[in-house]
Amino acid sequence: MIKLNYKFKNPELMQLAMIQSGVDAVHNNERLEFIGDRVLGLSVADLLYAMYPNETEGELARRHAMLVSTETLAKVAKDVGIDKQIKHGHMTAGRIQHILADAMEATLGAIYLDGGFDAARNVIVPIWRDLAAADVVAPKDPKTRLQELVQQLDSGNLPVYEYLEPAGASHSPVFTVRVTAMQRSATGNGTSKKAASIDAAEKLLKILAI
Repeated sequence: MIKLNYKFKNPELMQLAMIQSGVDAVHNNERLEFIGDRVLGLSVADLLYAMYPNETEGELARRHAMLVSTETLAKVAKDVGIDKQIKHGHMTAGRIQHILADAMEATLGAIYLDGGFDAARNVIVPIWRDLAAADVVAPKDPKTRLQELVQQLDSGNLPVYEYLEPAGASHSPVFTVRVTAMQRSATGNGTSKKAASIDAAEKLLKILAI
């Protein structure tokens, strides 16, 4: 298990970071998640800029997208033991990763509010440096990989994304996106349209695996 290596001056912030909106619609981790997302994004961008001085903006952007993705955040949440602490409502299999990722961002937001940007960055950098170093070549996100595959195999055509009506509570909607290419379709879900479209692209890539 990875340690966060941070001691809270105000432990209530960390306690709040562990409360999902399904448990308490008012006192939950959504605001902490909002600020934690920004702190993580800037810290990772700064880290990548230093680690890969010869890469283009596009290559850095692909690395960044992977490192702040729901999948990566959920993995880190498990590595630091957040999955054992979070208080959540009904959690379906499809929502587990998103709830863990949100709690991870909320934790970073709590550290930022408790100790400032440097404190949060000092927690983020050691963990995300190892994750960033694991990929020698800048990865391509699922939407880019799907587009390139379809263009290559389907006479230059592009995947078509259809945004369906969101479900769930208004304060915590679940977005659904359907992507169609080469007469095949897949549907993805996520806490944002972007996350849902990435999920859909990843599923369609598996269907089209050739």
